[in-house]
Amino acid sequence: MNLTPMVIDGQPVTTAEASDIRSPFDDRLVGSVPKCGPAEIDRAVTAAAARLAEPLPTHERAMVLDRAAVALTERAEEFARGICDEAAKPIRTARVEVERAADTFRFAAAVARTLAGEVIPLDASAPGAGKLGFTLRVPIGVVAAVTPFNFPLNLVAHKVAPAIAAGCPVVVKPASATPLTALRLAELLERDAGLPAGWLNVVTCDGHTADHLVTHPDVAMVTFTGSATVGWGIKARAPRKHVNLELGNNAPLIVDTGVDVDDVARRVALAANGFAGQSCISVQRVYVLHEIEHEFTAALAAATDALVVGDPADDATDVSALITPADTTRVLTTVTDAVDAGARVLCGGTVLDLGTHGVLAPTVLTNVERHMAVSATEVFGPVVGVRACATIDEAINRANDTAYGLQAGIFTNDLRTGLEAAQRLRFGGVTVNEVPTWRADQMPYGGVGESGNTKEGPGWAVRDMTVERMVIIGN
Repeated sequence: MNLTPMVIDGQPVTTAEASDIRSPFDDRLVGSVPKCGPAEIDRAVTAAAARLAEPLPTHERAMVLDRAAVALTERAEEFARGICDEAAKPIRTARVEVERAADTFRFAAAVARTLAGEVIPLDASAPGAGKLGFTLRVPIGVVAAVTPFNFPLNLVAHKVAPAIAAGCPVVVKPASATPLTALRLAELLERDAGLPAGWLNVVTCDGHTADHLVTHPDVAMVTFTGSATVGWGIKARAPRKHVNLELGNNAPLIVDTGVDVDDVARRVALAANGFAGQSCISVQRVYVLHEIEHEFTAALAAATDALVVGDPADDATDVSALITPADTTRVLTTVTDAVDAGARVLCGGTVLDLGTHGVLAPTVLTNVERHMAVSATEVFGPVVGVRACATIDEAINRANDTAYGLQAGIFTNDLRTGLEAAQRLRFGGVTVNEVPTWRADQMPYGGVGESGNTKEGPGWAVRDMTVERMVIIGN
């Protein structure tokens, strides 16, 4: 058995029990990891807490982050193949994830070098005359990072890189389905980038055991990406901690008249089905104006049908297996329930005989109504639903008719319409003439409502991982 140990205080750690990691596509054994318990979590948190007494100077943290970006670029294919193996992410998409992760480290290095407090004009009031006031940004403490399976490298990077930039030691609990990439990243940071032992600790355990990490008294902050149910549950159980949540969505897109229908359809097909729709900002709901409904849905079905479905290791593949067979069943049931309630399948809606457990064909539905789960909940699969609207006003109201609020988008040739949508769509991010699945790693990214309570992106995450300390110097 190819066992990859955990990393705690710079040391490889194994346990009596192990978990196998298998390819979601062909069930091939990719590796195995230890199954840790509370004792290993305690050891990891203790190691991280000890580093707070030995802070790394800012310039050293920044250089670690720069070296990590270089090392990731040099080892890009190795990391991409690893992501492809354990997540069934198509290899071309996995390569893009590695490129983005390298950028995330570069941006975090820049933030580390420029993070500063501000001068407070104490002499603006009589009691402050002759006094100097300024703020410092100091590390919040040990950060616990709980990461999802869908971006096993870049979403780990979005937590680890800002933590290093902020001077916070971190304990990462990667997704149980995709822990190998996080362990490989820890090895890169220590061996290739020179991060001292104990600054990054990776523990592999199930979700129940991870509760010991997020509620640990020596953890100051929890940063979590995943489902709304789990995320808000963590916040409820750790009310005195700083808990940052980046959660789910059912991303809407409005399509106005006058746009290049074929171009928009191709972009939506990719945005709805990239990595089998397993993205928080995968396009899920499309509201198209009546005048172009039939032209658009025909183009979208054709573009979706043209996607290559199959082995994630094949450079031609666009869509492969969902992360587990149970997820394939879950998503297919959502489609079937929608059809039973009146939706119509334009393409897909079946499980193709590919791999070991089958691959759900990318699916386009029309006549989708708000009460259907395919519209009201986060599907997290290769499914997009289309509904025609009479006006932009109706489309905006329907887009806003959700508990989620991560990102939304609109395609329009009318600048006023685009600006109106930016003002009225109640989401953390609004894209104009771009799919809401688009994200740059240096931008503020996060939602409102059930979609979370934070902004990711190194410039914003670093500030969340620091505390503003007021300093007053008397005369």
